[in-house]
Amino acid sequence: MSIAKKSSQYSHTRWHAVSVASGIFLSRIFGVIRDSVFAFYFGNSSAADVYRAAFRIPNFLQNLFGEGVLSASFIPVYAKLMAEGNEKEADHVAGAIGTLLGLFVSIIVILGILTTPYLVYAIAPGFTGEKRALTIVLVKILFPGAGLLVFSAWCLGILNSHRKFFISYAAPVVWNISIIATLILFGRSNGEYQLAKIVAFGSVAGSALQVAIQLPMVFKLAQALHFSFDRKNHHVKTILKNFIPVFVSRGVIQISAFVDNILATLLPSGALSAFTYAQTLFTLPISLFGMSVSAAALPTMSSALGNEIDIAEKLRVRLNNGLRQIAFFIIPSAVAFIALGDVVAAAIYQRGKFTHQDSIYVWSILAGAAVGLLASTLSRLYSSTYYALRDTRTPFYYATIRVFLTIILAYGASQYLPALLHINSRWGVAGISAASGFCGWIEFILLRTQLNKRIGKTGINLSFTLSLWSAAIVGAALAWIVKLQVTHWNPLSQAIVILGVYGTIYFAICYVLWHKKLTIKIL
Repeated sequence: MSIAKKSSQYSHTRWHAVSVASGIFLSRIFGVIRDSVFAFYFGNSSAADVYRAAFRIPNFLQNLFGEGVLSASFIPVYAKLMAEGNEKEADHVAGAIGTLLGLFVSIIVILGILTTPYLVYAIAPGFTGEKRALTIVLVKILFPGAGLLVFSAWCLGILNSHRKFFISYAAPVVWNISIIATLILFGRSNGEYQLAKIVAFGSVAGSALQVAIQLPMVFKLAQALHFSFDRKNHHVKTILKNFIPVFVSRGVIQISAFVDNILATLLPSGALSAFTYAQTLFTLPISLFGMSVSAAALPTMSSALGNEIDIAEKLRVRLNNGLRQIAFFIIPSAVAFIALGDVVAAAIYQRGKFTHQDSIYVWSILAGAAVGLLASTLSRLYSSTYYALRDTRTPFYYATIRVFLTIILAYGASQYLPALLHINSRWGVAGISAASGFCGWIEFILLRTQLNKRIGKTGINLSFTLSLWSAAIVGAALAWIVKLQVTHWNPLSQAIVILGVYGTIYFAICYVLWHKKLTIKIL
């Protein structure tokens, strides 16, 4: 491949990553606004715990059948058919997968609604009385919305394969707007428990809007699309075969998430809602930078043609470039969560019923999650590389190992570590996030080691990584000095100044280090 052609290809991939990042940025910003409004009306109350727990069950369905699973199994096959010019067959396959997915998810939604009381025992064993009763009601309301979001992931798979990234990743904006509007319209006139029910209906309405906004573009791009139960098609069989290990892998990961929730419900009231508030923040950089690079890279890597050596070279170059891009943004994010997490949490949530002490509580969880933030984000791109190689089993095996270790460590950290440290048991929730972060590094090392054996050496240069950490630490130290001078300002003003100083110093140091040589290409 000529240098000019390579340059053009990488330029297109970077712009695709920008499209993904832009869509995710809008979605996540509205997600943060949604949580901020939610915190205003619910704080860290019992009702907040209930809503967060209830949402986990239908969210389990969405994660099992949604974006991650379809991206790993559907996009590689669909994108390759498109690259080979076989668009009619690609659309036929998409229609068959959509039909089979719709049938299976519909059955699961119905069964889920019927068995909700038993499911609630599994996810919230610490909930009793009125708290448990409300959880059951909310789960039944939310289940159909989760089914709709699975179809949103199917739309995303088609749009991404056609390199139409922005609309699919920006679509959740309408879901967030629906919930925000519901909170604002009904928040002041209803009690917390009644408001939780109303917000659940607002979530379902938002799910329908999220699908509806993508369908016109899907039908425009996939003009030969028609729905059928064609299970005998070779490509459909390949997708279903790849779907199973990814499905099981996501199931294992979701079990880990459920265990985290269960452990949080066993801690004092407010632990689960605080964990969810923190999760919104620490998944923001993962989504913005990890998901954007990985999502843009997957169709490109899946479309790579040539012999085994040529494909390995293309994957290696694309992977290493993506790893540098991710590290450039994730490392300062991790340092910010550790050093300035209270500033971040206060700026987003500290108003209404959400207090300064709640911000400190969320900060502890953010700091724990920051331990494995870089590893978790880089692992996404490594997993996408495996998926491009049509290998869905290896990421599954390593995800299983990570989850198994996380469950053991999270249980010990949440249930026993506070007592050993002679602190309140409520701080055990920070141990849950720290345990998950530590085990993320184990998964990352396993993924990288095995892939290096297949396509050659991959990874980020050590000196480059150390320079990023150094720049971030210097920036955080100077930002702390500023923080001490503005302690009496309101939280939002503090965040603008403190984080502004931090970001400016970080980027300035990086510019000084690299302005003479293009070591990194920022998205």
